[in-house]
Amino acid sequence: MSLMLEVQVETYTMSTFAKATFNASTYSASRPTYPPQLFEYIFSFHRRGSKLKEAQWQRAVDVGCGTGQATVRLRPFREVIGIDPSHGMLEKARAYAEKLGQENQSNIPKFNFVQGSAEDLSTAISENGSVDLLVAAQAAHWFDWSKVWPETFRVLRRGGTAAFWVYAEFRLPEFPALGPRITTYAQGSDPLKSVGNYFQRPGRTILERHLADVPDPSSFIKGGECEEFQRVYFCGDNVPDFIPKNAPIHPVLMRTEMRWRDLLSYFRTWSALHTYHEKNPDDLKQPADPRFLDEDLANSSEPLDELRAGDIAIRFWKDLREGALKANPNAEVGAEDMVQVEWPVALLLARKG
Repeated sequence: MSLMLEVQVETYTMSTFAKATFNASTYSASRPTYPPQLFEYIFSFHRRGSKLKEAQWQRAVDVGCGTGQATVRLRPFREVIGIDPSHGMLEKARAYAEKLGQENQSNIPKFNFVQGSAEDLSTAISENGSVDLLVAAQAAHWFDWSKVWPETFRVLRRGGTAAFWVYAEFRLPEFPALGPRITTYAQGSDPLKSVGNYFQRPGRTILERHLADVPDPSSFIKGGECEEFQRVYFCGDNVPDFIPKNAPIHPVLMRTEMRWRDLLSYFRTWSALHTYHEKNPDDLKQPADPRFLDEDLANSSEPLDELRAGDIAIRFWKDLREGALKANPNAEVGAEDMVQVEWPVALLLARKG
């Protein structure tokens, strides 16, 4: 393959998602959704309240709300505020919440969406001690915790809860032998086989390490203000060695079955791929990868252009399909065939005393 590639090794913030060229609609349609059991776990923690104050259910805030996938799940609260730096993401979140309200008129909280950041919540929440639950879904790895922890505890009411979670590298549980190839693509440095250098660092590294590098709130707030702090992991038996030995370990919660071609659509939502193609536009001009191509075109009734691609994402996708067949010659790896996909989740829980 004669392709000159520019390697990107700079440090970023979460700016990729705020760019006008980032497709929020595709992102929303192709990303995994959060299981109800995760919210039940968070609500159960919140329900216990603090030693001196019962839990309240008046106001919830979703920081880095993106397209609103987690925001709309905060329905036990009377008012929900979604905050995000991206105008495009907020437009999608607002439309999503409005659609939910039209479909179900009962028990729908009041939703508001405000442009802003986790480090400075004053534009959305000026008053201290007015928030009962503050969450961040798939955003905490971008935060400056020296500012976020103090700001979180400023806005939380006594007995209030903060819940920050991320899902880490995807897995194909039917084909565990593909784990190293997935890691190479997502974390490696070879620009022909990996988008690892194009993720925004150190944020992506913090995600890959299941938020293990996020400091405890006690590092930045007054003693006693944080009554309880937990690190919880929903990763099943595959426990990374950097997770604390005494941490609660639970079965995997985020698991779904999708078509192989939907897995390709998921790859195309990665911020690293977006940046990779900004830096290496010629990769999008590569000829079609011939592997599985005739079968895919013959058996797929949907638009076929994406299956004729030859860029790094489709090469990785076909590497996985080849690897699945190598592991199990009877595996069904057609573009329309189904495959199990799962994501380990790391959750940080804090309570204000």
